[in-house]
Amino acid sequence: MRRFSNKESGYSDLNIPLTEQEESGFNHGSNSTVNPRTPPSPSFSRTNLSRHKKIHSVKNSLSTFIAKFKAPSTANLEGIRIIHLNNPERNSQEKYLHNGISTSKYNYFTFLPKFLYEQFSKYANIFFLFTACIQQIDDVSPTSRWTTAVPLGIVLFATAIKEVMEDMKRHASDGETNASDCKVLQGTSFIPQPWHTVRVGDIVRVESGEPIPADLVLLSSSEPEGMCYIETSNLDGETNLKIKQAHPETAQIVTPLDVARLSGFLRSEQPNNSLYTFEGTFLLNNTNGNSKEFPLDPTQVLLRGAQLRNTTWIYGVVIFTGHETKLMRNATAAPIKRTSVEKMTNIQIIFLFCILLAMSLASAIGNLVINNRDIEELSYIEVSKVSVGDFVKNILTFLILYNNLIPISLMVTMEVVKYWQAQLINSDLDMYYEKTDTPAQARTSSLVEELGQIEYIFSDKTGTLTCNEMEFRQCSIAGIAYADVIEDGKQAHIEDGVEVGVHDFKQLDVNLRNHPTSNVIDEFLTLLAVCHTVIPERQEGNPS
Repeated sequence: MRRFSNKESGYSDLNIPLTEQEESGFNHGSNSTVNPRTPPSPSFSRTNLSRHKKIHSVKNSLSTFIAKFKAPSTANLEGIRIIHLNNPERNSQEKYLHNGISTSKYNYFTFLPKFLYEQFSKYANIFFLFTACIQQIDDVSPTSRWTTAVPLGIVLFATAIKEVMEDMKRHASDGETNASDCKVLQGTSFIPQPWHTVRVGDIVRVESGEPIPADLVLLSSSEPEGMCYIETSNLDGETNLKIKQAHPETAQIVTPLDVARLSGFLRSEQPNNSLYTFEGTFLLNNTNGNSKEFPLDPTQVLLRGAQLRNTTWIYGVVIFTGHETKLMRNATAAPIKRTSVEKMTNIQIIFLFCILLAMSLASAIGNLVINNRDIEELSYIEVSKVSVGDFVKNILTFLILYNNLIPISLMVTMEVVKYWQAQLINSDLDMYYEKTDTPAQARTSSLVEELGQIEYIFSDKTGTLTCNEMEFRQCSIAGIAYADVIEDGKQAHIEDGVEVGVHDFKQLDVNLRNHPTSNVIDEFLTLLAVCHTVIPERQEGNPS
């Protein structure tokens, strides 16, 4: 990479990479490096000199175009994103992406091509389309030209209706998410606004139990030293809380008025899909006119999809929105999935088509032999010798006659069965979770036959397959057993002057006050508490 002067070489001030030949000078046969600022030697040919002048001219034009293209925006300058604090006008000039998301499969423009591509990737539909096309040829089809086309159109129409209904549910879910409220700083107060109106550079307030609306840099929180706790189960499946902490320079900003007075800008990396890395710097302007710059790291970043827990509120500045957030960067577009039943059906249809083609070819050959050999004996039906064109037409005719070998009702039956299986899943009470009023939901009926077809499960721990909730059920302290729920016949009682059985936790509370083992019980409970992270969660207006 070299920087050339406009005056001496005609190059722009931009860093333009040179090729090996350009870096080695005009003399391609020499291994020495020629200074690009040195005039060419008279020994160079006019052809080479003219060619290099053209190269310089093209690079000058390209450099000027790139400079003009990049001048108005700092969003892509050297891979750095500049975000101004409390300056929406400057941020709007960068034309950052909005915060609305779309996880749907289709839209108005992509539905028809995507749907047709998906449907005609099934060999059965290709066969029926081929049959419908050859039925339109005169003197070939012994049946009506609409015999196959109409049923195929009905099947495709019914499938399209099903796809539209399922995708409308995705659109509704996206609309509900985009319409969720979050509090955005307007002037010196936080005003509720829908998520899709949040812009890069906005300062938002998130309260306990609320999801993070966009990727944020944590400014401060209600906890000491700007700490907060988030749950990232939607990002990485982990239900344990993670600790985030604001930078000490911003942790003391705890009122809307202080937040509204913030001035400066934030440099951050460009959007990417790395959930655990972040690079950026904060430059804050002080009231005395001085500025202070400090680095940022992943501990100050709250990702969209996480949920604030055990923290009353936090303030954060938006750095990535919508499909530029790390969550959406990791959400790849849904591919066209093929179930094992569809793959097997495609193979069987190829096999049946080969049989159908062999039968049609054999019938056409038989017709050719009989017509040409016994034409005199068949004069009463006015047959003529079969030409090459007639032979090809006969093959197509027999294909139409034998096309019931691959029934179109096969695809109809499969789609109906899939649809009703999805409805049965939605109404299955055995998969209903009463605590959160959450029923099973089959988002698509195209993959229901894959249920139960799992061969291997790779899991790093049992928490991946369970609720990952630990409950204190039973303990034994100083030889005395205590339990939350006691089975019948195991209650504490006296046998031969000795106490046996299990006490409940109420008795544990009583023994803690006045029992010879109270000191041991106190020590046990103390150790149990200090060996775990226990965070009390209090609600506003109800401190108890």
